Amino acid sequence: MIKVLHSQFGLSVQDTGRKGFSHIGVPKSGAMDLYSSQLANKLLNNHSDDAVLEITFGGCKLEFLETCKICITGADFSAIINNTKASLNSVIQVEKGTILSFGKQRFGVRTYLAVKGGFQTEKILKSRSQYKGITSWEFLTKGSILEISSEQSKMVQTKSKVKIDPEHFSSTKINCFKGPEYNALNEFQKKALGNSLYKISFNNNRMGYQLEETLENQLPSMLTSAVLPGTVQLTPSGKLIVLMRDCQVTGGYPRVLQLSEASINRLAQKTTGDAIRFKILC
Repeated sequence: MIKVLHSQFGLSVQDTGRKGFSHIGVPKSGAMDLYSSQLANKLLNNHSDDAVLEITFGGCKLEFLETCKICITGADFSAIINNTKASLNSVIQVEKGTILSFGKQRFGVRTYLAVKGGFQTEKILKSRSQYKGITSWEFLTKGSILEISSEQSKMVQTKSKVKIDPEHFSSTKINCFKGPEYNALNEFQKKALGNSLYKISFNNNRMGYQLEETLENQLPSMLTSAVLPGTVQLTPSGKLIVLMRDCQVTGGYPRVLQLSEASINRLAQKTTGDAIRFKILC
């Protein structure tokens, strides 16, 4: 078991999300940066959909109530195991009584902690991903106890680690495709959409990222239609909203772009004030 000694907003258990329930209005959810979360599982020889801990902006402290093997990936928030710096992207054995904490940000926004065998929290609609109204809690709080797998002794200790492409955290390029309503835009709008630099506003969370700059919008209203993570909506005011993992399943704004899966992961490691540029692939 693992105990949460200190929690910061955004601390939650996530896996690859709930698939196949959009017809009843259930968001997919899942780890914001699936690339980083699944990397942690791969290094531990876990299943790709095993649950991990998503740590947003660091700031949390955990106590291990039993010995286990872990892996930390994603953003670098100066992880410390007891009084020693913890390596990213490598398998680490922690002993009972160990304290893991996070401090100064070096890069990125979301860190992922995986344990051998995955976290064994409640599974609802085939997923352990926390989401308000679906699971008992939206986020973890101080005192939360997390059950883990009993598989710890089945893994051979390794000192191997992997290097991550730094562009996953530093690049402003966001690859995307034309959305269903893209061709309703005029040539000026299309050019501006592909050539402009956009900054992420303070309105950003697991549901969506609103961008600061506007795009002139005189498109007619439309019927509510299906949306999914990575859909870029153009609001009547000209604001662009990039939908993220906890987004609704339908929306009434024009869907002008659709992010690639890799770009959703990349955007998940950015926050207020960070700049992005859309690269439209087709």
